[in-house]
Amino acid sequence: MQIYLDYSATTPTRPEAIAAIQRVLAEEWGNPSSLHAWGQRSAIALERSRVQVARLINAPPESIVFTSGGTESDNLAIMGVAQQYDTPQNLIISSVEHSAIVEPVRLLEQQGWQVTRLPVNRQGRVNPLDLQTALRSNTVLVSIIYGQSEVGTLQPISTLAEITHRHGALFHTDAVQAIGRLPIDVQTLPVDLLSLSSHKLYGPQGVGALYVRPGVALLPLLTGGGQESRLRSGTQAVATIAGFGIAAEMAATEMVVETPRLLYLRDRLFDQLVNVPGLVPTGDRLHRLPHHVSFCLDYADSEILTGKALVRQMNSAGIGISAGAACRSGKVAPSPILQEMGYSDRVAKSGIRLTLGHHTTKADIDWTAMVLKQVLSRLTPSTLLARV
Repeated sequence: MQIYLDYSATTPTRPEAIAAIQRVLAEEWGNPSSLHAWGQRSAIALERSRVQVARLINAPPESIVFTSGGTESDNLAIMGVAQQYDTPQNLIISSVEHSAIVEPVRLLEQQGWQVTRLPVNRQGRVNPLDLQTALRSNTVLVSIIYGQSEVGTLQPISTLAEITHRHGALFHTDAVQAIGRLPIDVQTLPVDLLSLSSHKLYGPQGVGALYVRPGVALLPLLTGGGQESRLRSGTQAVATIAGFGIAAEMAATEMVVETPRLLYLRDRLFDQLVNVPGLVPTGDRLHRLPHHVSFCLDYADSEILTGKALVRQMNSAGIGISAGAACRSGKVAPSPILQEMGYSDRVAKSGIRLTLGHHTTKADIDWTAMVLKQVLSRLTPSTLLARV
């Protein structure tokens, strides 16, 4: 029995998206910047996809800039704002951002920018009052992740964005994990910049988008031919963008049914595992991505059982999950996300994540819970259990 529970890492490309990719490669393969018929067929396919992606978040099509994925979208949002300033300013992020935000911000910090990292509570959630206090006269951008990929916590994005706007700064959110799983309407959600990724919503890998609210100025990371409203030069990958468009269109249609189904399965898995000795839920149970389940392991010897070790054991049983801690030079390093949430270094090595998707069934959930209990009973004798 094979059960894939790592949908936050990537989703399988849906057949309809594959069909769209194949059609464009076979019939609409021209350069969309060319004026002849071949180019115009490709340009029509490109703009059709732009409309499909825009509709997913109720945005005007011209506000969608296609990129190579969520990482580039995040980098374009951060650096596209920062590059407009001749002298370093202040920007604010949360302490639980994805590395696609952390790394460009670290680069800016090395260049003299003042970076404020907002703390989070034990559930990984930002307190809006902390943002209010952190804002400075030279704060130009706030970037807060919508849904945290490792622990599933949703942030109060609307409130945070409103606070930011009252101050006169721009607000960006990395919504890669939330798009296609939660309804997002940028006509009512007061964000200026929002990152999306195709392969998190059953589209192909290697393509994403950045929503740029009309009137918001950015400088490009890539210059050249001036494609994507001069914000992302380079001939567009029309075939994969077409797959992204189809995936976005179908996500918008299916969400009304799929999201409640995922919520039910998510809570069912939590409920079956919440009382297992040594298994501690992480993240916010109330403000949470609908497909996301995560735990850390409450045990005494981190060398015997880490999150990575548990991933390998589950994989041997035919179940794909993921771990939050990184492996560097053969040693497991604590997850910085769990550390920021107040967990000890020992416990922060033991985070695991199970994320659900289209193909997840009730039977999958029940089987996974049973197998995980069995694995833990073998690997965590009572003498190893400790208090977090």
